[in-house]
Amino acid sequence: MSEYPSILLEQAVNQMASLPGVGRKTALRLVLHLLRQPEPNVLAFAGAFTRLKQEVVYCRECHNISDTELCPVCSSARRDHATICVVENVQDVMSIENTGQYNGVYHVLGGIISPMDGIGPKDIEIDSLVERVSKGGVDEIILALPTTMEGDTTNFYIYRRLQNAGLDNPPKVSQLARGVAIGNELEYTDEITLGRSIVNRTDFNG
Repeated sequence: MSEYPSILLEQAVNQMASLPGVGRKTALRLVLHLLRQPEPNVLAFAGAFTRLKQEVVYCRECHNISDTELCPVCSSARRDHATICVVENVQDVMSIENTGQYNGVYHVLGGIISPMDGIGPKDIEIDSLVERVSKGGVDEIILALPTTMEGDTTNFYIYRRLQNAGLDNPPKVSQLARGVAIGNELEYTDEITLGRSIVNRTDFNG
């Protein structure tokens, strides 16, 4: 016999508990909260996620999440398009933006090289980065990847790809100052430390 008085309740709890970091007790509490809300509120809640899944796109330039083909950062004339900050994921873009210390544009890889997880260079957006740089007009690439073995491996791979791309004017390649502790993810780094790392970035010499 099920521990829940309703099959529909159990199904809703199962879906809520599938979210990262949400246990079954928390899932039950959240579902019961939603059940007590007025129907328009619940429909608006569900609709927001449906629209997110159906309508969100990835910027054709930097691969950040966007509502339009070109994200607000890439389409802004006030940003420094000659400086590209390379990050692992969308959360890292938001973390760096929150520092208020960076005015360039981004390139979201969508992951980092990790042979143990079966992720190679072709599985992330490295080719599109090289293609983007080869068009010219890029003065600096900032490697803002996690300070882990996988992050360092990806940094080195990107550096070598850019060195061997036969560019007439290869951009300067820098990396975040090691104010970001080794082994830390950017999204868990406080904004002051992350901002200082952006400002005091160092040359990446491979």
